[in-house]
Amino acid sequence: MITKPPRSRRIPARNTIAVTFAFLLAMALPCCWLSSCAAPGWSVGSQALPQGHRVLTQGNGILAVVDRDGQLEWSMPWGSIHDIHRLPSGNILVQRGSSEVVEIDFKSQQVVWSYDSARANGNEGRAVEVHAFQPLKNGLLMIAESGPARIIEVDRQGRLVSKTPLKVDRPHPHSDTRLVRKISADRYLVCHERDGVVREYQQGSGKIVWEYDVPMFDRKPVGGHGPESFGDQCFCALRLDNGNTLITTGNGHGVIEVSADHQIVWRLDQYDLPQICLSWVTTLEVLPDGHYVIGNCHAGPGQPLIIEIDPASKEVIWTFDQFPRFGNSVPNSQLLDVTRSIR
Repeated sequence: MITKPPRSRRIPARNTIAVTFAFLLAMALPCCWLSSCAAPGWSVGSQALPQGHRVLTQGNGILAVVDRDGQLEWSMPWGSIHDIHRLPSGNILVQRGSSEVVEIDFKSQQVVWSYDSARANGNEGRAVEVHAFQPLKNGLLMIAESGPARIIEVDRQGRLVSKTPLKVDRPHPHSDTRLVRKISADRYLVCHERDGVVREYQQGSGKIVWEYDVPMFDRKPVGGHGPESFGDQCFCALRLDNGNTLITTGNGHGVIEVSADHQIVWRLDQYDLPQICLSWVTTLEVLPDGHYVIGNCHAGPGQPLIIEIDPASKEVIWTFDQFPRFGNSVPNSQLLDVTRSIR
């Protein structure tokens, strides 16, 4: 069901005692209980939106499109992902396994094109994982290769057009990178998950032209994937029109906007949104009206998987609460009813 948090409304007199008791009970519970993403009292989104967003996503073994009313419009069996794109043709570009990018024909649900980074362009026999890719306007495909620690661009025949080395301080094929985006003709913005650093690279040379070490805010790292964990394992970074960089902090449970001189000018923390607990924050889209859409992965039942907010007020505009259908791991999604966005 696609929902938004309920507006203020009059509480019937017969429910006043029950609501008051629930409030006092929640206030009396220990902090460790509130550190989980179990909804503390009222459930998130008990009032349905008349119209939500059309969403392309993956979770619980299915790749799916969910319509604006929260109904399953299209689906097929599919394994876990970290990146996803709907192409202008309507086809879907997505991961298959750990190292392959494939194009799926939307109508037939057949794979019509693929590129396997573990088998091509010098990677044979190496440990390779792909967590980010991007179709480019010139018909090329950008792929970030964790393990070889490089960004490549290939054409539709799989020919290598360019390669850019990456700096990785704590290398591992599973966590060298998360999302990567080409932000100009010769610049890439890279989230290095294990390093906890966002770096901007010059294409070809690999020269680092800007970098930002995601802060821990004087906290110690805590292992795990849920809301009780903590770290700096950033997932996505986007360059805004004002030159600032918007970063989802992964297991840092939030979003930060950072200026070119490394100052945090805006921040969304774990419990800033009413009745919502942020866990591993992943998906990031900036909509034409300036709203942010963020993914809330590993948050557990009772919590939305995707959230749209107005950054100026931190008002929750819309939530996508489909935990029973997609489960606890929905790392990336794309809104299909938005004509233009930064993602």
